[in-house]
Amino acid sequence: MAETANPVTARDFARRKKAGEPIVMITAYDALFASLADAARVDAILVGDSLQTVLAGEETTLGATVDQMIYHGRMVRRGTERAMVVVDMPFLSYQVSPTDAVRNGGRILKETGAGAVKLEGGAAVAPAVEALATAGVPVMGHLRYTHQSASGSGAGRGRDRGRGAFETLIRELKALENAGVFAVVLAMMPAVIARRLTEAASVPTIGIGSGPRCDGQVLMIHEMLGLDGDDAPPHVKRYAELGDEVREAVAGYAEEVRRGEFPGPEHVQKV
Repeated sequence: MAETANPVTARDFARRKKAGEPIVMITAYDALFASLADAARVDAILVGDSLQTVLAGEETTLGATVDQMIYHGRMVRRGTERAMVVVDMPFLSYQVSPTDAVRNGGRILKETGAGAVKLEGGAAVAPAVEALATAGVPVMGHLRYTHQSASGSGAGRGRDRGRGAFETLIRELKALENAGVFAVVLAMMPAVIARRLTEAASVPTIGIGSGPRCDGQVLMIHEMLGLDGDDAPPHVKRYAELGDEVREAVAGYAEEVRRGEFPGPEHVQKV
């Protein structure tokens, strides 16, 4: 099927799940990387609250603010023509009340021009999702495999534990679907559970560290390009090692400056 040049929408996500066409999402935080990813025809660009750790050098994402997300979301939107821009709602911007969720989600959408917001959680955040969707804010959900989901309701080890995890997560997924999400990220799940959730879901699933049977995949652009240090998480495939190239380039520049080789005659402004 021929790709459309029009901006990707939630309807396109639904169409792709129905047609079995994989959805490609990447995380970026500025206009430069967004424009490069958009030119490569990814379907969606996520402005993640991971900007706190990747860009700001913080230990966790908890300190991300709505204003930060708007600032970076606006940059990414400027660099994007086709891909859907999805902006994370940071911690405590939607958990306090549905009214807060609508206020903050509405600000993010209006002030960035993004196509959707994303929030994390299951049944507990369903009222916020419903309020946002009712207000006309497209919402992507996010479910994470945790110790609590793995434990289920007292299930034991092995197969029973897997069944308990699936039953817990399917309840959370259905709560999000009923509240109005158009897609759900499945994070760090055993592949068999992610596959079963995807088969049971009426909306597309986007996997990260959850195996190949989700309806789409998402990676952080800094990780896949080797810009995040030496130790990539196991779910990340390095498509380039740009960190090494950047270090070598800067070291070469520094050496030439110290030896008096740069700038040379060809780099001097002519009168």
